[in-house]
Amino acid sequence: MSDEENFGNEIETAYDDFEDEFSDHLNEEEDEEQVQFTEDGRQVVSGQGSGGPRLKTQQELAVPKEKRTTTPYMTKYERARILGTRALQISMNAPVLVDLEGETDPLQIAMKELSQKKVPLVVRRYLPDGSFEDWGCEELIVDH
Repeated sequence: MSDEENFGNEIETAYDDFEDEFSDHLNEEEDEEQVQFTEDGRQVVSGQGSGGPRLKTQQELAVPKEKRTTTPYMTKYERARILGTRALQISMNAPVLVDLEGETDPLQIAMKELSQKKVPLVVRRYLPDGSFEDWGCEELIVDH
């Protein structure tokens, strides 16, 4: 019976050590500045000087065209989303931006618009720091 009690104490001791290390790690993370967002998606930034925290606007989060870092190629996920969105718009009687040559399928029409770079949509790519890059469909290279 003493072996069982001793075994139980070892587990509690190991758990207590883990709990202490974990709480120390949490305290370190609390000391670092955390990025916060408001309900409307704006990022809270610590203010410079006496102003206190302020919100980053959409313009401050947007990366200018000349400083974009992401690839100019449209990913297969972006392509799928663009085609699906545009096909839905076309099926809901949105104006078609290419010549219809007897085509009635909204997906086929959307694919034709994409191949002619006439899709009126913008791809927004979010970056890890909370900023984003906007790419027009006419700017992206479609490989498919």
